Amino acid sequence: MNFTVLREFPSNELERAWRDYLTRVECPSHYDAPEFFLEPLFAGRQPFAVLAIEDERVRGVVTGLHPDQHVMCGLPSRPQISVDPTGNSEAALEALAQGLLTDGPSAALLSVYTWRFLPLPPLSARGFQSRELPGNVVLDLTLGPDALFNQFTKDRRRNIRFAEKNGVEVSEAVTAQDIAEAHAVYSAWRQRRGKEARGLSLSFELYEKAMSLKGNRRLFLARVSGRVVATNIFRFFPNGLFESSANTSLEEFIHLKPNDLLQWRGIEWACRNGLRRHSLGGSHQFLLRFGGTVVPILHYRLDRTWLHRHDLRDKVESAGRRVVRSLPPAVEKSLRILASKQKRT
Repeated sequence: MNFTVLREFPSNELERAWRDYLTRVECPSHYDAPEFFLEPLFAGRQPFAVLAIEDERVRGVVTGLHPDQHVMCGLPSRPQISVDPTGNSEAALEALAQGLLTDGPSAALLSVYTWRFLPLPPLSARGFQSRELPGNVVLDLTLGPDALFNQFTKDRRRNIRFAEKNGVEVSEAVTAQDIAEAHAVYSAWRQRRGKEARGLSLSFELYEKAMSLKGNRRLFLARVSGRVVATNIFRFFPNGLFESSANTSLEEFIHLKPNDLLQWRGIEWACRNGLRRHSLGGSHQFLLRFGGTVVPILHYRLDRTWLHRHDLRDKVESAGRRVVRSLPPAVEKSLRILASKQKRT
């Protein structure tokens, strides 16, 4: 099995082979598809894809970014790797590993995220360190909206009904004005969150361009008396994975539970449109109350920096967490509150 490395949208022939591959994957995701190269958010960050190929058939895919000296294939909340379940998975993963190391021979840090059900032995064999992350809440959308609603915790169902009763209305963004109002909420949210709002701040032009990708993205708005008070962006691949990718809201309206209703309306939309699984992008308490199953994510990393400073930092942080967990509960809680406040300053 061979591999090819792409740094731009594929040729017609390779695109057809890639799309044929996605029909054989149980639950394909948007970032495993050729549209990965159309993402405006990745401009200037050197997007690439490695395809494992056998007899002109694509057997595996991993996509990523190569900013500066860091090769990034996914995030802690978003794996970007898959293999053909009808083919030789071991050979496909080996080809993908070879392609990754060919694309990033001089990178100081290589990071690859994958679901726990798809471990990557070829990376371990090449010196990558791996650790298990908490993962994401994943819902089985094939159960239908009624069954999924019944899986929600009692307070989640109550919050959804409370939002509806108190005039929260959810709809898709369809007009330029919708996008403008959503971006205003996004900007206010980032300003309030400060350093906790990770990533680059999106200009209105870039935000608008990203929201125009209707073939794989939907923006839902929650309104109160006509005013947009919260938003949720969902990514998807037809007949595949539905992903909650970004949520923002105005603090003064949180008590009306717009975020509960936004997620529920997204789930209803996904069920109507034939999506198979829903990854909520994390596993914190707000998301756990939607039921489903927590699917762990594995992080593989090759640290080539001097003194392996990333690996060293992780060891120090792990030791610190062990110390904190050994403290009395009241002290541990106080330290966590203090750390949270420091992040915001």
